[in-house]
Amino acid sequence: MTHRPEGIPAPALTDDDLTRELRHLHRTRHDAFLTGSEDAFETHTARMLELEQEYLRRFPDAASPDPLRTRAGRRRAAGV
Repeated sequence: MTHRPEGIPAPALTDDDLTRELRHLHRTRHDAFLTGSEDAFETHTARMLELEQEYLRRFPDAASPDPLRTRAGRRRAAGV
């Protein structure tokens, strides 16, 4: 079996392609974890991290945590 390349480098993807690829990897994560080989899971993990890091570099505000999902935000909401 021939080893396939890991895909287009994340910085070379358009914003739309990056988003589409990242969504696809997130959808297939569970299957790769449960039924993939060790090599397949490692490749999936490396690609996912590459795309996530590029996404955060391009869109730092898009991945900001919801204030209600942080301890400080929940305390403020509760009036504490």
